[in-house]
Amino acid sequence: QVHLVESGGGLVQAGGSLRLSCAASGRTANTSAMAWFRQAPGKERDFVGAITWSAPNPYYAETVQGRFTISRDNSKNTVYLQMNNLKPEDTDVYYCRLASVYWGQGTQVTVSS
Repeated sequence: QVHLVESGGGLVQAGGSLRLSCAASGRTANTSAMAWFRQAPGKERDFVGAITWSAPNPYYAETVQGRFTISRDNSKNTVYLQMNNLKPEDTDVYYCRLASVYWGQGTQVTVSS
């Protein structure tokens, strides 16, 4: 059983920063990819970026490239999403996903203009 817990969401002004965390526990495969998605009410869940445990180079959606950075701490089984220069259109619920199977509960990010 795998359990993912996201944290770090909140309210921030446009241009500000937030860092989300996704802590994985349970039977986690250390070569599995961890991805971030986001979803607005009534819309599909959109890909934000992803990183594998074994390869250091994450990849991103074009909408966040250059503003968001994904990193991981293997010793803590935790992946981070550093979000800089936030825009109102980044307002969403953010989810982490492990190995294309397991989802966290989501954390709300709200960016005010």
